[in-house]
Amino acid sequence: MRVAMLLLLAAFWLAGPASAEVQEVYDFDTRAEEQRYQQLISELRCPKCQNQNIADSNAPISKDMRDQVYRMMRQGASNEEIVDDLVARFGEFVQYKPPVDKRTIVLWAFPAIAAIGGFLVVAGVLWRARRRNEQDSALSDDEKRRAERILKDQGGSSDR
Repeated sequence: MRVAMLLLLAAFWLAGPASAEVQEVYDFDTRAEEQRYQQLISELRCPKCQNQNIADSNAPISKDMRDQVYRMMRQGASNEEIVDDLVARFGEFVQYKPPVDKRTIVLWAFPAIAAIGGFLVVAGVLWRARRRNEQDSALSDDEKRRAERILKDQGGSSDR
């Protein structure tokens, strides 16, 4: 029992360093620079992870992108220059919010198009159902005469 407990403790002790997360340490002159860096890396998507920003990703490509952002900031590049450089290198996919232009207009317009299309489909289904109910409830002339006869017969027999 003691041997098993010691082996278990040794396994946890050895597994600890393997599961530890590596944190990069960058030196910033001001708190504003650090906040700018954090904002930039949170707005850029990891090309490998796809649904994770480069701030949260542990993929090697994300580390390279974070290093590139830091280097360019230290060289005095603007946010736009940094993003443009990474887009040129990895494609527009790295932007969570791609700019509106002729290539991305469908992407930006799709939610409105889908909502309008859904509304039109629902309106069409309701309109058809209402028309069908009106047609089903309308009586022909023969059916109206027959109904009147039945009502007269019932009314006349209840008076007696």
